[in-house]
Amino acid sequence: MFITVFLTGVGLSMDAFAVAICKGLKMQKLNYKQMSLISLFFGGFQALMPFIGWLLGYNFKNYIESFDHWLAFALLAFIGGKMIFEAFKNDDDDNCDSFDIKELFVMAIATSIDAMAAGIAFAFDGITTLPQILISILIIGVTTAVLSAVGVVIGHKFGAVYKSKAELAGGIILILIGLKILLEHLGVLKL
Repeated sequence: MFITVFLTGVGLSMDAFAVAICKGLKMQKLNYKQMSLISLFFGGFQALMPFIGWLLGYNFKNYIESFDHWLAFALLAFIGGKMIFEAFKNDDDDNCDSFDIKELFVMAIATSIDAMAAGIAFAFDGITTLPQILISILIIGVTTAVLSAVGVVIGHKFGAVYKSKAELAGGIILILIGLKILLEHLGVLKL
């Protein structure tokens, strides 16, 4: 379970990582207070959203148990596909130019919406108790916070080279995790 949750956290954090790179690009001097706020916002929302998704999925699990593995696969494949598409999209409107708490709040929500869908998938993939989901969201939140801080530093040092590669890697990871869930439930893969 730990490896799957950790890799899910890495995959989900790639949007936040890409935005953090973008924010680091605009820093003349590395600002540790801003880096900490970026990490806190992105990590916090990446932890909160899967919990909300898990609550929703857990409460409706009995109604969709017969096809939950297909739903988990579809959700993760959709999120991953969207991230891969965004990696190849030439998007010049990244909102990198300023540092504003309200904007950071909106960006943290925007980059964590897909984590809610992953939380729904968790409810169908064996994360059935409150301690399991709390450990899972802690792993996801800390992973995102750390990768966001790393993203700010990379953006500050190296520029925009890694932004699209991060989104591409995150998308591929999420699709592979969705495929793993599907193949395990179909009995093709036993881990």
